[in-house]
Amino acid sequence: MQRREFIQLAAAGAAGIIAQVRAGNAQQLAGKQIRLVVPFPAGGPTDIVARPFAQMLGDALKSTVVVDNRGGAGGSLGADSVAKSAPDGQTLLMATVGTHAINPALYRKLPYDPLRDFTPIAMVAMAPVAIVVNPAQPIGNLAELVALARKMPASSITARQASARRVT
Repeated sequence: MQRREFIQLAAAGAAGIIAQVRAGNAQQLAGKQIRLVVPFPAGGPTDIVARPFAQMLGDALKSTVVVDNRGGAGGSLGADSVAKSAPDGQTLLMATVGTHAINPALYRKLPYDPLRDFTPIAMVAMAPVAIVVNPAQPIGNLAELVALARKMPASSITARQASARRVT
């Protein structure tokens, strides 16, 4: 047996096992209520993504998925409530870059550990991020923006200053 054939066979076997386990877990959740915690207020971008996702997830699992908006502290309150919930698969978090990257970099102490307390399941949505400037500024690209910021240190924050100003 060639190495490539072995890898393909092993991957196919693993995929079959994973599909069976997932199907079994889905059957265990059928008819049960699942809580999807959105760590931001209703009507915001995360909520707008979460609600159609909750509907599709509920249909797929034959369950009721309830969206629970728990806004506050940049998403930390909602994330903390999920981190402290029973690990039974019935409480999910609509995590964001805010709850799992920005908050750990911004706050010295969080009531949850974004790596230890959560298991990533799937990426639900991606959104582009744009850097914009006043059209009166003589800036045409990111390199020019960085060069202008370096010339004007009093009006810009350097990475060193930002890390020194961490919120406690």
